[in-house]
Formats: sequence, structure tokens, C-alpha cells
Amino acid sequence: MKYNEDEDAFDGLPTCVAVQVERDTGYGSVPGLEDEELADPEELERQVMIAEWGPILTLPVRSCRGGIRPAIDEFGNLDWGAFGTVDFQRLRGAFDKARYKAEKLEEDLRMAVIMLGTVSARLPAAVVTRLQERLRNPDIDLDSFTDEAEHGCARWYLRVRGLRARIRELREFSYRRGASSGLRLW
Repeated sequence: MKYNEDEDAFDGLPTCVAVQVERDTGYGSVPGLEDEELADPEELERQVMIAEWGPILTLPVRSCRGGIRPAIDEFGNLDWGAFGTVDFQRLRGAFDKARYKAEKLEEDLRMAVIMLGTVSARLPAAVVTRLQERLRNPDIDLDSFTDEAEHGCARWYLRVRGLRARIRELREFSYRRGASSGLRLW
């Protein structure tokens, strides 16, 4: 290219070529869309996080304060609804150690019942019925069972029975203590 001083231009280019400075707006550009129509970077980041972590966040989880989980609205914010209010906390009451322990024992009880079902499935139904009749006697000794499958079934049966009794005691204790303080715990 040659600069021509007489015409004040470069080889045929007009002299009034304006250079427009464009400022970075923080957005990417999409042809045909105004910058106001584009999503802001935080929105895009939120969409990526939901796409990546969404399946994990939707897994069912038993929370420490019960089975109540917040809903997530379309903006990714937690919506507790009526469960996040002061009235709900007043009705639900304070943390109860006995109730908490009973809930944890209920989880153990579920596993023990599953194991009892698995072990008793190896035995005929008549043997399981006879075994349960023998185990209703509180003075029964586990060493009196010579068969390994019967011994395992008897052990799990006694564990389930013991867990149920312990849970019942904890619930009654918690209820009595709650009734005396005027709170509704269960």
C-alpha cells in the first residue's frame, strides 16, 4: 500500500475511515442477538453446575432432622416452603437425643430384618416357624442350636426382637419427657 499525500488516503481508501473502539462487556457475542438478551456469566455458571451436579443433588438422602428436603426452584435457590418457618420449628420441638437414637436404631432394625429374611430363606418354612416358637421363650440359649443356619436365624431373630424393644423404650421415654414439658415430640 502506498500513501498518497494529495488525496490523504491509502491507495483508493477514503480518508474518513473511522475506527470504532469496542469495549468488552463480559459477554460472548452471538450474531443476531443484543447483549441484553444474553445470559449473564453467573447464570451460565449456574446452568453448568446444575447440569454437572444435578443427578447427585437429586439422590434421596435422609437428613438428620427428618425426611423433609427443600425444593430447588428454577433459579437454583432453596425453597423450604412452610418447613423453613418459625412456626414449624415451634411445633416440631427441639432436638431430642432419645428420638434421634431411636431413628438410628430403626435404620439398624431395617438392616437386621433384611438379614433375618436372607438367613431364614435358607430354611424350610416349617423349621422357621418351629424356631420362632422356641425363641419366644426368654430363657433360650443360642448354643442350643446345633445347625449353623438355625443358629444364624436365631441370632438375627433375637437381634430384631432386641432392637424393637429398645426402640419402643426410647420412644416411650421421649414421649413421657415431651408430655411432661408440654411439647409434642412424636
